[in-house]
Amino acid sequence: MTGAELISFEPATGAEFWRGVAGDVDAEVATARESWAEWAAKPVTYRIETLRRFANTVRARHDDFTDTIARETGKPLWEARTEVDSVVNKVDISVAAYSERTGQRRLDAPMNTRMALRHKPHGVLAVLGPYNFPAHLPNGHIVPALIAGNAVIFKPSEKTPATGAFLVRCLHEAGVPEGCVRLLLGGPEEGKALSGHPDIDGLLFTGSARTGIALNRQFAEQPEKILALEMGGNNPIVVWKTPDLKSAAVLIVQSAFTTAGQRCTAGRRLIVDKQLYEPLLGELETLIRRIIVDHPHADPQPFMGPVIDNDTADMLTESFLALSTRGGRPLLHMARPNGDLPFLTPGLIDMTEASDRPDIELFGPILQVVRTDTFEEAIVEANRTRYGLSASLISQDPKLFEQFWANIRAGIVNWNRPTNGASSAAPFGGIGWSGNHRPSALYAADYCAYPVVSNEADQARATIGVGLRDAV
Repeated sequence: MTGAELISFEPATGAEFWRGVAGDVDAEVATARESWAEWAAKPVTYRIETLRRFANTVRARHDDFTDTIARETGKPLWEARTEVDSVVNKVDISVAAYSERTGQRRLDAPMNTRMALRHKPHGVLAVLGPYNFPAHLPNGHIVPALIAGNAVIFKPSEKTPATGAFLVRCLHEAGVPEGCVRLLLGGPEEGKALSGHPDIDGLLFTGSARTGIALNRQFAEQPEKILALEMGGNNPIVVWKTPDLKSAAVLIVQSAFTTAGQRCTAGRRLIVDKQLYEPLLGELETLIRRIIVDHPHADPQPFMGPVIDNDTADMLTESFLALSTRGGRPLLHMARPNGDLPFLTPGLIDMTEASDRPDIELFGPILQVVRTDTFEEAIVEANRTRYGLSASLISQDPKLFEQFWANIRAGIVNWNRPTNGASSAAPFGGIGWSGNHRPSALYAADYCAYPVVSNEADQARATIGVGLRDAV
């Protein structure tokens, strides 16, 4: 409801961190609609220089931005710092992507004519951001949208509004017109009103598959509007024919438990050769027990902070129990070291003999393990999902990677690397329930502008050489 109070709490302490007031969707859309044409009329060099000033503004406020993200999400300081770095780096990447993907081109044409390819902005784009990367992920939509000449209405997650406000403040301080980047605070009600507003020209979304599928249905009767969906994953890690089990364990931990498992690219399912199972699980359990789970500013720095809130922690704890009741065999139980706060220790569960392996994205530090007899069975198991975002093979056999790459269904296919940590300098997206074929990162430029082809000549010269009667 417009005017309702919005309060953000620190997951690691439970303390109130920030409060604000939910915005007026109609007013924000109207302001952006009034402002975008003037911004779009500016030369692209002007827009690019403005965004470069934004990068410098974020650099100057790096420590404050890092602290805001760490406190509001519970991320360790080291990880919040890398998120701010990504916000800065996104500008240069987006400038290069604009030129490479949507720049002007001259095409071959008949004599005395020209064929030109240019791109136009859509107009007013809504951006819905998630809580796990509350600055980096929406920024990955906002920067290329602004460079292309769009105005943006950004609604951050109701769980991380302070980070969203910080990001927009930096954009305004850098000289992006206030009318061209609007901050819409609010919860699901404001999100629904924004996505369904008749005066937006498109929606750029990062979040859960459930919400993304609802948006896809909503936009099905609006083909004139661009919709880019970046959703989740039930991502597999396959381990086969590798002698270095210590390194394999590190890659698995990085995949499954970075950001407390709150990444769309996090490894959710470990599929392993049954002959490697015992020694690999021994290394993995030893490493997991060494993981420090603590608040963002702790010394020594933790590997993991809390999940976003107690409701999420409760859901994940219940999910781990539900996997056990379906025949899963807990290897490391998920624990709540502080019952009043959403800290969780990593959970590891063997689902090989389970009667049912639910194809859902458990957005937290839970890793399911499945043993298989053959590599072909491992690929079948890896593909047993409606999602298709990220997959990784840990193996010393190049031929196995060739087979894995050819047969796995995912938009990101890694070899001896974690499932997460994708580069912004490459396309980022998946298939199935992981997206709608609108990859972001380098390819975000593709959905921020549309191509216009022109056949041009300086003078109008034309004849018809067939099909006419003789002149009278």
